[in-house]
Amino acid sequence: MSLTWNELTIRFDHIEREKLVEDWQWLVGSALPILITSVGDAFLQTASGEIYWLITGSGEFEKVADSYEDFQSKLQDNELVNEWFLIPVVAQLKELGVNLVDGKLYGFKQLPVLGGAYEPENYELSDIEVYFAMSGQINLKIKDIPDGTQVNFTITD
Repeated sequence: MSLTWNELTIRFDHIEREKLVEDWQWLVGSALPILITSVGDAFLQTASGEIYWLITGSGEFEKVADSYEDFQSKLQDNELVNEWFLIPVVAQLKELGVNLVDGKLYGFKQLPVLGGAYEPENYELSDIEVYFAMSGQINLKIKDIPDGTQVNFTITD
């Protein structure tokens, strides 16, 4: 199955970029999103122009390019694109009839940092803003807890 760029990314121009990552400021500082993947990760640009990959499922923030131009050239690398955009997972979700709609992304039911898998069954359509807020808050709460620690939490309004 071939996928289009519109199936691998989501539009977020209706959301203030600062608001989208406010629950991630503890990790990303003042970097702002320039691209959001359909599987809920984001690419952010710093004031100095560097591009970072925010991996929301595991709370990682990894430098991927020195500039926007460098980032654009890396988007031509099929191996990187497969890793960054989880093409096999998106293809499987589409085959299962789970299609993106405006304002939604494929969000984890259970974040991988909490034991969730990068499998189609662990994704659901999620509101963009709610997903970024929830994943940022959870990752902040557990960032200093040693691996393997039992974690219990309750989600409230």
